[in-house]
Amino acid sequence: MKKIYEYIIDEKLQIEQVMEDYTNYICTIIKNSYINFSSEDTEEILLDVFLTLWKNQNKLDINKSISSYIAGITRILIKKKNRNIKFEDNIEDYQEQLADLTNIEIFFSENEKQKIILDELEKMKKIDKDIFIEYYYEDKQIKDIANLFEISQSKVKSKLFRIRKKLKKVLKDRGY
Repeated sequence: MKKIYEYIIDEKLQIEQVMEDYTNYICTIIKNSYINFSSEDTEEILLDVFLTLWKNQNKLDINKSISSYIAGITRILIKKKNRNIKFEDNIEDYQEQLADLTNIEIFFSENEKQKIILDELEKMKKIDKDIFIEYYYEDKQIKDIANLFEISQSKVKSKLFRIRKKLKKVLKDRGY
């Protein structure tokens, strides 16, 4: 993993090289978020990540891995974009989200769990899958989901309980 200082020449961050090296990495993080962003949204997130790095290049810890900054910024921008929160390009907003080497293993483990969950959701009835996604990925409240699908709140709760139970079994069977 490259450190930030490897991208600095004459005290300036070589953003073009960072863009060349990390565009695919950012696209993978966006894709693995399981939110169906349009190509325009994906491009906007990409540009915002690089803009944040560029504007804050003097605040970056040059001994940290650049991928840690990129991953943390990207994840926050995905959340903000998904919730329509205004973008702020101050690096201090991302400091807590930076992935260090110990967190990368956790990140990939969590990604694998997400893939297993999504594979299982694809096997379920459409309404069950949609309810689960609305609740866990879109952060909708049970009453809103009930209204959306025109079913009772207790039915939503029951479906979520059964889906969680099934997913827990699948994850346990796969060693998680």
